[in-house]
Amino acid sequence: MINAKSIVHVIHRFDTGGLENGVVNLINHLDADKYQHHIVTMKGHNPDFAARIKTKNVSFTDINKKDGHDFSVFVRFNRILKEINPDILHTRNTATIEMQLVGWWRRVKLRIHGEHGWDVNDMHGQNVRYQKLRRFIKRFVHQYVALSSEARDYLLNLIRIEPERVNHICNGVNIERFAPREKSIGLLPSGFENSFIVGTVGRLAEVKNQPYLLESFIALIEQNPEFRQRVKLILVGDGILKEGLQSRINDAGMNDLVWLAGDRSDIPQLLNSMDLFVLPSLAEGISNTILEAMASGLPTVATNTGGNPDLIPEELAPDHLVTVNDIKMLVSIIKQYVESQQLLDNNSKLVRAHCVEQFSIETMVNKYHQLYQGVSG
Repeated sequence: MINAKSIVHVIHRFDTGGLENGVVNLINHLDADKYQHHIVTMKGHNPDFAARIKTKNVSFTDINKKDGHDFSVFVRFNRILKEINPDILHTRNTATIEMQLVGWWRRVKLRIHGEHGWDVNDMHGQNVRYQKLRRFIKRFVHQYVALSSEARDYLLNLIRIEPERVNHICNGVNIERFAPREKSIGLLPSGFENSFIVGTVGRLAEVKNQPYLLESFIALIEQNPEFRQRVKLILVGDGILKEGLQSRINDAGMNDLVWLAGDRSDIPQLLNSMDLFVLPSLAEGISNTILEAMASGLPTVATNTGGNPDLIPEELAPDHLVTVNDIKMLVSIIKQYVESQQLLDNNSKLVRAHCVEQFSIETMVNKYHQLYQGVSG
């Protein structure tokens, strides 16, 4: 690849997640003749997830960071940059931002840092220690990428980054891979086939807040016993909350109504088995799963946090953006969909059209291409 730009992407762990899925989409759709990608991870990668990258211009290197303060990672990363000698260094989120110091030391020509969303330890960017870290690091970064309006405002107003250095680039969605299709009932457990299915996709972690959705579903069934025969819940993903979620399902006597589907590679098909998508997060950047659900024609309800308001169609926002942990509000909107096929059909078409018009993957890729070519967005 003559004259191809070499990019080092630094990621905490390359495994199932919205940030990582965005990197997969970006690499798969950037011109493979113009870029050589090196994914450097702090905590390794999942080979099955990495297999989603279909291009051949990618390498993986693990720094193998130890838990806690491990200053030796700076030495190891310095060796990696010395060997690769990249044109571009692209770090993402708090876990990798300090690697910008090494990029500055090695005089990488273009140093970019992306803010993709919040962690449970830094909800909505309120962690003062992390704010101080970002203010210190900003002198070593050339350009920033903010995925959501909230992240952009955070960089501009709290970290005080100059506007010309902040690029607002939303995630894009593959509208061919994620599209309305016939229900994939063959994937479902027995008894789910002819049901109205509420679903969500995401790692089972505190910040993703699946217990809120589960408690709302339990309340829905308890308040409307007739729904027990025709409404089901699917939670796709794996993580530390799994045991607690299963225990609550057992206690509520709803093993026949709730399916913990685990970590899956057939997300498009699973989305096609659902009727309504809910994202119950405590905090978000720009959620790939919201875009994938809407592209699949699923009316989507999300918590009014982070980048979620950037994604939900304006005409649906008043009741499809719910207050975090407001069970009554979430139960009300789910019930409306269970009881109205017309509402379901109308809003299915609306969210699909909205996604196609506003969030194509081509738009996202073109903005990153301009940035990587040294053009600020």
